[in-house]
Parts: sequence; C-alpha cells; structure tokens
Amino acid sequence: MPQLLEGKTALVLGVANRWSIAYAIAQAFRREGATLLITYQGDRQKQTVEELGQELGASKILNCDVTKDEEIAALAAMLHGEGVRIDTMVHSIAFANKEDLSRPFVETSRAGFALALDVSAYSLVAVAKAMAPLMTAGGSILTLSYLGAVRVVQNYNVMGVAKAALENCVRYLANDLGGAGIRVNAISAGPIKTASARGIKDFSKVLDGVAAMAPLKRNCDAAEVADTAVFLSSDLGRGVTANVVYVDAGFQAVGLGL
Repeated sequence: MPQLLEGKTALVLGVANRWSIAYAIAQAFRREGATLLITYQGDRQKQTVEELGQELGASKILNCDVTKDEEIAALAAMLHGEGVRIDTMVHSIAFANKEDLSRPFVETSRAGFALALDVSAYSLVAVAKAMAPLMTAGGSILTLSYLGAVRVVQNYNVMGVAKAALENCVRYLANDLGGAGIRVNAISAGPIKTASARGIKDFSKVLDGVAAMAPLKRNCDAAEVADTAVFLSSDLGRGVTANVVYVDAGFQAVGLGL
C-alpha cells in the first residue's frame, strides 16, 4: 500500500513523553512516510525529547517555547534558511495551573486565565502565522481539543474555556489561510490516559463514565486519534477545513443516560 504522507514534511509541537497524543501522531506520521520534525521547550525537556525523537526517527529535534515570539520566529527563520517546506503542522500544546483545575471555575485567577489562554489557544495563532509562509504547497494545520470546549466537564474549568477559544481560532485561521491552500482543523479526542490528564481531578471517573455511555461502549485511544490526524494531513482530507473532528467513541452525541 502507498504511504499516505510520503514526500511530506511534518512539524509536531508538543511531544512530551511516549504516552502523549503528540507522540502517537508522530509515530503514525512516520509510519506513513513523513519526514518528521519535532520540538521541545527549553533545556528541561531537551534530553527527554531528543531521546523520543531518536525513537521516532525524527529528522530534526528543535527548540521552541511557544510563549516566546522570538523563539517561534527563530525556528521559522532556521527552517526557511535550510529550505524546508512544511506540509503539515500539529499543535498539541496546552497548559493551565493545577490550582485552576482543582477549584471551582468562578475562582479562576486573572493570571491563571491569561496563562491558559496564551499557552493553549494563542500559541496556535502564533505558530500558524510563523509557519504558514513555509507551507508553500499548501497543507494542513492540526490542533487538539476536547469536549470541555463546548460542554461543562467537571474539573476541566479554565482549560475548557481555553479549548473553546482554540476551536474558534481554528475557524478564523482556516478562513485566513484557505486562500494559500492551508487547511486548519482540530481533533476533539475523548479522554485518554496521558501524563497531562493526571492533572484533572477524578479523571478515572471520567474514563469510566465515557466507557459506559459512549455508543461504542469504550474509550478511544491515542492510536485512533493519530490515524485521524494522518487522514486530515494527507490528500484524503483535502476538502476538510475549519472543522472539529470528534474521535471519542461517539460520546459527544449522547445525552443524559437514564
């Protein structure tokens, strides 16, 4: 079978550990023939991500803190200088203070709100602006969302608001960049056991509840999200943009179970 991403170069931001969704996406991209570029944030992550990059067969492992415009610009300039064309970019980055996830949303601090929106939503805008000029043949930009963007999910709090902003960023970016042949989409994944999910109080109860109520009667996994990312980044997804694609075993369609 032909590889769906053969001849394409993929930039993946947010590979933090081998349990992350970004790692699964990077694995799937390499399986389908993509040349892989991955980033890390600062010296604290460097060694871990370099080791992961070697496992993944990444062509380049690059530093980029998405909260710093100068680092985003430096990454884009370096890639441009080396004549790299980006065909697909994955933004799998989100953060909120733990205390803002563990207390009622109404108690969210101003600083915590600003931080969550900056890292989890605005960073997509910043990297899209920087990398779009490198997408000279068009391509795909993907980000990761969650049902908490459109529904109240207990203990998701300010991250839900940030994901709501992220999903609207997807629509506005798709509109702005569509003329250049760049598609922008989000994948709204169901709850998956990742390192970041541990920061959500009573996360195991969320997993159990979804498995009980979802039409497929189970949770989804990172490999299913990754395969959807392959579709959206390949020519098979060439007509899809400005969308939020749910990969959650159908849970988003279900009302109150009685």
